[in-house]
Amino acid sequence: MPRATNAPASRRRKKRILKRTKGFVGGRRKLIRTATETLNRAMAFAFKHRRAKKREFRALWITRIGIAAKQHGLSYNAFISGLKKAGVALNRKMLAGIAVSDPAAFAALVSKAKGA
Repeated sequence: MPRATNAPASRRRKKRILKRTKGFVGGRRKLIRTATETLNRAMAFAFKHRRAKKREFRALWITRIGIAAKQHGLSYNAFISGLKKAGVALNRKMLAGIAVSDPAAFAALVSKAKGA
């Protein structure tokens, strides 16, 4: 009985890895072992950085809101607190967008927060 190597399956596994390492440099693209190690590391970083991106954007939005609120004589904390008391349910992404693109609407929100 001849030796069975399961060649089709192992070839498919290697092709799947090597296809995903396209664009890597040198043996990291061509050699299965180094390609696998590099790909695993790349996927770990991709997972980690997808989470970090959310934190970075939230920090950016908070900074933008804080600066816009300061221009109207209100701290970020007081502004957010006032909006909550006034019953305005806008998330930070929307507030930052309004602060950048529509200063008049943001001024109205600030006056609403001050009133509350």
